[in-house]
Amino acid sequence: MPIPIIAQVFDQGLSSLPAGWTLAKAVPFFAVLYLLKWYFNGATNASERNMHGKVVMITGGTSGIGAEVTKGLALRGAQILLLTQQPLTDPFFVDHIEDLRTQTGNELITAEHVDLTDLHSIRLFATKWVDNAPPRRLDMIVLCANTRTPPGGKATMTEDGLEDTWALNYMANFHLLSILSPAIRAQPPDRDVRIIFGTCSSYMGGQLPDFSGGSLATGKSKNSKKDGKSSEQIAFTPSGVYATSKLALMAFAIAFQKHLSAYARPDKKPMNTRVIIVDPGWTRTPGMRRFLTFGSLWGLAMYLFMWPFWWLVLKSADQGAQTFLYAAMEAQYGRGEGGMFLKECRQVKFLRPEIEDEQVQKKLWGISEETIQALEKESAKRRANEKKKPENGKANAEGKPKAKEANGAAKQRKAK
Repeated sequence: MPIPIIAQVFDQGLSSLPAGWTLAKAVPFFAVLYLLKWYFNGATNASERNMHGKVVMITGGTSGIGAEVTKGLALRGAQILLLTQQPLTDPFFVDHIEDLRTQTGNELITAEHVDLTDLHSIRLFATKWVDNAPPRRLDMIVLCANTRTPPGGKATMTEDGLEDTWALNYMANFHLLSILSPAIRAQPPDRDVRIIFGTCSSYMGGQLPDFSGGSLATGKSKNSKKDGKSSEQIAFTPSGVYATSKLALMAFAIAFQKHLSAYARPDKKPMNTRVIIVDPGWTRTPGMRRFLTFGSLWGLAMYLFMWPFWWLVLKSADQGAQTFLYAAMEAQYGRGEGGMFLKECRQVKFLRPEIEDEQVQKKLWGISEETIQALEKESAKRRANEKKKPENGKANAEGKPKAKEANGAAKQRKAK
């Protein structure tokens, strides 16, 4: 069929075909559109690995890129443990898990309730995991949980007193891995263990604070003093705190690899855990949509109006997950020293020297530990006070009838 048509075009010209010139104009347009979409979609993972029997812990695995990473690993047979702030009895969440099991044909998908904005919730889960004897199997941790305040938004604080973006993007990951460290180091030497951190190219605009004093949780200026000590805090801007949280996370990731590598195993075998940092690129996720719409209805209307443009230049969540899947399955990353930075399914260099600066890593680690320790003490006091309130109320309620009886008895004696 195409040959006679081509022959007709050469013999009689393009105008001999119905709508011939219209097609001739449309084909280059759609070809350019296809090439642009292919370019913006980025690289696709071509590596495969047998994931059957491997236990994968995932944060942020119920939406966006994390959901696609969860689905991709589950399809390959991995046992998935989702850390979610959703109540495990929530019927919508139960349906989500059941649908995921059905879609992937994998029944080994479970969840644990962990509120990553609550340091106590993280500790409850992580200590329970570490205290298990013998050590539970853990082949991979994928850290996809992420949040960002829309442009122009105001800072929101967690119950622990941390800014929300900083708490979830950095402090939660630091706290979780710090406690899980013994369980990670206890994995058998023949096991390929990987810890995958999700980051963003905005890390290049981050600015780490001066660690000479103060706490990462306080909101004091550098010139303010309390108990004779000065402290410093970076002025809040949504883009600034997000970029700084990603920069700090990447510096911690490299420090954590050094922390693991420095451990002397009882069996004298080399450390078998590798840290990998992944930049998935700009992706159409709920977080990106919230960022582009400024968290407003008029912004959502503009987003819908510009949808063809966003469809063209932003990856789908599935395409954004490709580098995560590559980091999880590429064989070469199961060897070596770890600390790789991947983008578009290939290794790239860090563009900020602070990430590999050992002094910055030590200071960041130290002040993060101090901050968490101080906040957990305050949280423990707060929970103790809240526990006392019902007990005091019950004691007062029981005391009132006794007081009334005593007053009644005293009146009767006086009457006699």
